[in-house]
Amino acid sequence: MTSLLINAMKTRPGAETIRDLPPFPSLRSFLDWCDDTGQMACVPDPVSLRHQMTAVHRNVLEKGGPVLRFDAPRRGDGGVVDMPVVVNLFGTAERVAAGLGVNVDRLGELGAFLAALRAPTPPEGMRDALSRWPMLKAALTTRPKFTTKAPVQQVVIEGGDVDLAALPVQTHWPGDAGPLITWPVVLTRPNNTRAEDVGQYNAGVYRAQVLDRDRLIMRWLIHRGGAAHHRSWASAGQPMPVAVVLGANPATLLSAALPLPETVSELTFAGVFSGTRPRLVPAKTVPLMVPADAEIVLEGWVSPQETAPEGPFGDHTGYYNAAEPFPVMQVSAITHRADPLYLSTYTGRPPDEPAIIGEVFNTLALPVIQAQIPEVRGLWLPPAACSYRIAVISIDKRYPGQARRVMMALWGMLPQFSYTKMVIVVDDDIDPTNWDDIAWAIATRMDPVRDVMMIENTPMDYLDFASPEPGLAGKMGIDATTKIGSETRRDWGKVMKTAPADADFAADLVARHLPGLKR
Repeated sequence: MTSLLINAMKTRPGAETIRDLPPFPSLRSFLDWCDDTGQMACVPDPVSLRHQMTAVHRNVLEKGGPVLRFDAPRRGDGGVVDMPVVVNLFGTAERVAAGLGVNVDRLGELGAFLAALRAPTPPEGMRDALSRWPMLKAALTTRPKFTTKAPVQQVVIEGGDVDLAALPVQTHWPGDAGPLITWPVVLTRPNNTRAEDVGQYNAGVYRAQVLDRDRLIMRWLIHRGGAAHHRSWASAGQPMPVAVVLGANPATLLSAALPLPETVSELTFAGVFSGTRPRLVPAKTVPLMVPADAEIVLEGWVSPQETAPEGPFGDHTGYYNAAEPFPVMQVSAITHRADPLYLSTYTGRPPDEPAIIGEVFNTLALPVIQAQIPEVRGLWLPPAACSYRIAVISIDKRYPGQARRVMMALWGMLPQFSYTKMVIVVDDDIDPTNWDDIAWAIATRMDPVRDVMMIENTPMDYLDFASPEPGLAGKMGIDATTKIGSETRRDWGKVMKTAPADADFAADLVARHLPGLKR
């Protein structure tokens, strides 16, 4: 059946795709596109890796500015590093969408496509099967290609020659403990798997503190895939092979950052977004496959027991987190292109790049959520609320208690939502992205005693200092919907609205006689 579909679609004119932009197999190909579209700027001036680069980056990001390439990064001692630093790659929603291969106005369509990949329905005959060619092609795209030569291994540094100080790693905030790698794609696999079993890999974006010339601290939270893999190796008393990819293509970066299903390998699924099959090459000193077209790879082994205090570092909450013990990685090799680029970012109180990626996730997640909770009409994760701490959901309400069912379904649906401390549910006549609408719904449709649900002792990001216990906190659900049936004993008021004909009359009259008014 698969070969029949492929052969049929090879000759089918105008076959629809889920991609607007050319494939981006590498970071460089994406940067070329950014340059061609006027979204790239080079900074020739020396800029310090300590604090100054973050200050420039934040200033440009807040203005919706371009990708920045710092050509003369300067160390704290004044020396210039001969390796350019690229920041603000995902500083706008448009560039995040581009990294996924689509224009920003097609994110909803891409979200529906991803929802269908998560839970496909059987085709209803050949016509329906042929119409699903983009989905089939995307599934085939996830299969990696293996190679023996790769740009990322043009230079190989091993053993005693390894020195992480050769990399232009930033120290972002005045209270940071030291240099911090912030855009790594960390590749791991569970114990008792082979290097070729890339479908078992986890790719996560975990910050990594530079401890000394050949050691890193890997900060992965206990519920993350990397931590789970580490436990499988530690329980056998064995060090775990790890590859830290710096400067991956945008699809791999976003696959590692977005909440894909736990059973999906981000490394292979990146092919869906990149528009091309991932190219992988065996690492030089660890039994892992790594992206052949990346800029830099740090290879090494994470100890089953050794830890070191990581932090404090400025985090997405807008606070410095406390120093806590995390596993140590012994770096066995650094491989890179002949002229590598170092990709970096900062995390802090929004706006930052993770918050902008979160806004795109908001659009991509809606069809996935609607597939599980069909009455949902809209979703907003306010960026100012650290992207996921508060969720506002609009629903098509049809029965009493429905808002509470939706709250509990959302909290249990994806691991990311287990950290959402407040869910506000509104009717579908309310814009869930408009604080004024939300405030009106809370003020007129919510009773604090009847309509607030409190839950104790639930999982929480332990970086949330408001939690009474690290990693454990309460949740609040606010039902700001119109009360129906057994939810109330009162007749509900009728919402005032201007008649459509009168609204059209007013708009026409104002446009003719008061053209200077803001529309």
